[in-house]
Amino acid sequence: MTADTVGGVWTYALELSRCLARHGWQVHLATMGAPLGAHQRAEARAVPQLRVHESAFRLEWMPEPWEDLERAARWLLALEAELCPTVVHLNQFVFGVLPFNAPTLLVAHSCVLSWWRAVHGEPAPATWDRYRDCVSRGLAGADRVAAPSHAMLRALQREYGWDADGVVLPNGRDPDAFAPAAKQPFVLAAGRLWDEAKNLAALEAVAPGLPWPVRVAGACTGPDGCVRHPTWVQALGQLPTRDLAREMARAAIYALPARYEPFGLSVLEAALSGCALVLGDIDSLREIWGDAACYVPPDDHQALRRTLAQLIAKPALREGLAAAAHARALELTPQRTARATLAAYASLPARRPRTPREEEASCTS
Repeated sequence: MTADTVGGVWTYALELSRCLARHGWQVHLATMGAPLGAHQRAEARAVPQLRVHESAFRLEWMPEPWEDLERAARWLLALEAELCPTVVHLNQFVFGVLPFNAPTLLVAHSCVLSWWRAVHGEPAPATWDRYRDCVSRGLAGADRVAAPSHAMLRALQREYGWDADGVVLPNGRDPDAFAPAAKQPFVLAAGRLWDEAKNLAALEAVAPGLPWPVRVAGACTGPDGCVRHPTWVQALGQLPTRDLAREMARAAIYALPARYEPFGLSVLEAALSGCALVLGDIDSLREIWGDAACYVPPDDHQALRRTLAQLIAKPALREGLAAAAHARALELTPQRTARATLAAYASLPARRPRTPREEEASCTS
């Protein structure tokens, strides 16, 4: 299984690996994007039957990743030849084109083109054409494609012309790791402050008019080195999972007025923690949360302020919404994710051994 170490895919991969171990599977996790942090190493050591193969190759959405992606492709093919896995589970697009011997499941957690359209309201510019081509080839090359929501599968069809049958594999989180506690009067959000898709700037815009403080957990430094210094919200920085769970347990409201969120693990964690949810009014979040959340148009600051103020002023409304979100969250278990994933594995075809010519295949050209 491939995974990056700089986003939610890391959490997804560990949660799934833990459940697969209970079904008798051993997972070899090939990591990319950045070296593992100390807390990530500790998290991985706690997962039975998990072996981590670490690298720091650039990811497909990073600046000028092409040489790193080719090196990563050779590394992955060599790992597969050494390990002889039953399945290759890809959480990046470009490697779907590689001639693995084992059948491949490619899970599309998000993509640049759908992110760009959601954030900027228009198609991605020509500077992303090479990325577009590599993703298209990866989708076409994989034996099966999955995503955490129907909305994400539709985005793949719209952006890349992909027209095969996909499968939805909803994410899950262990409810024992996110237990509600006595609620305190503050609003919490979690996400990268520099990521326009998370739209946390909207919370900073409305925070001065709210009677409760707003706290934001997440990285303030973007991949280009630019640092966001918020003024009206309390920046908690990037928190280990255990520390974030403590913040969520005490938060009365969790707000994520996202423009783009194919699933939203942090929303699930907040719902398990007993928070009332205020979310961006986008297809994917409505698909997952239905009437268990309040929704606001991402760019409507007045609606965001009004909704938060109403929940702050009406405890009964807030508590009822939190109860509905918690009930929905208890349906989104990692065991459910694992069962659906194993069914997807079982649907994969057998694959033939690759030839020497195929071993030279490129993933980026």
